[in-house]
Amino acid sequence: MNLVKLEQISDMLRSQVESGQVKGCSAYVLKHGRPIYRANAGMADEARGIEWKNDTIVRLYSMTKPITAAAAMILLDRGQLDLSDKVSWFIPGFKNQTVMNDDGSTEPVQNEVCVKDLLDMTSGLCYPDRSFAAGSVMQDLYDKIADEAAKGKPTDTLGYANLIGQQPLAFQPGDRWMYGTSADVLGAVIEVVSGKKFGDFLREELFEPLGMKDTDFWVPEEKLCRFAENYEEKDGRLVPCMWQHLGLTYLCRKPPEFQSGGAGLCSTMDDYAAFAEMLLNEGVYNGRRILSRNAVKYLTSNQLTPDQLRTFDWDQHKGCGYGNLMHIAPESGAGISTHPGEYGWDGWLGCFFANDPRDGYTFLYFIQRCGGLGGRPFRMIKQIVYGAED
Repeated sequence: MNLVKLEQISDMLRSQVESGQVKGCSAYVLKHGRPIYRANAGMADEARGIEWKNDTIVRLYSMTKPITAAAAMILLDRGQLDLSDKVSWFIPGFKNQTVMNDDGSTEPVQNEVCVKDLLDMTSGLCYPDRSFAAGSVMQDLYDKIADEAAKGKPTDTLGYANLIGQQPLAFQPGDRWMYGTSADVLGAVIEVVSGKKFGDFLREELFEPLGMKDTDFWVPEEKLCRFAENYEEKDGRLVPCMWQHLGLTYLCRKPPEFQSGGAGLCSTMDDYAAFAEMLLNEGVYNGRRILSRNAVKYLTSNQLTPDQLRTFDWDQHKGCGYGNLMHIAPESGAGISTHPGEYGWDGWLGCFFANDPRDGYTFLYFIQRCGGLGGRPFRMIKQIVYGAED
């Protein structure tokens, strides 16, 4: 590995800070679990004078989703859950669901939402979005839940899922792919099946075995000195963002009632690297098996049919498959910055993760900016690493 060429990653990070794209950022590259390059630039919190460091804590947002999928696999490994299980068996709100058409009319579901639909985002569950009928209904629900939380009456994880299930779906389950609340509902299913709070299950089954000591749904006071601020662009400059997305509350500074399986976790690069290493090592971490080899193989394989794949149309994941809340690169035509079989996901604030099982790489890129910067910086990091190979 040409270490001089890898310094181009540091140059890129510094450029992002100096140009005002971000206040702070970091990159971390490992091969077969061994660090080969990491770099930080800028400030984690400019107002508090906190530099971005290796142990900076960030909001993962949708990078929470792969962790939720892995938690579901633990229950599948134990025979406590099956991909074909109907969500209504665990969450009553999913009984007698309807589908809302573009004109606002509704029709009964033909096949109930099942666990596999949640893992593959083919459930018909959508995020709040005023651009289509079912999304507008979901926006009304989220607005109502936020109002209740502001009055001191927050909704918990299972309550959220029950309310989501009572809203109309955007399409018949299994018909297509759509990004939505599936992972939040999956978190509630895990809670019901395990008999534990979702966060407790994650801590006992994943975070503690993997040594993920800084990963949780909130950041305690003694760790706030490492917690990165979230920024948004206003009038051409980055300013602290004082609102939260997708039903999250308390700015991650106290334990939330709603433990969002789709967006709620905070973590560090080292913690997430441990999770990634476990997947890359076929379910084993430090000699301890967390997931079966079969579970990891399934978790990291495309699960969409050709028809469903046509609706997986996100720009930064074009040409990839999808399954278990992650993108999966195909065996051919993956692209210059993506090797065949790569899998991973990203978050709303610009955090990215990917494993390259062919060559054993783990890539991580963290920022905290609303809407992120798209996939370009992450692709550049991977291109630099592949270009630096001896």
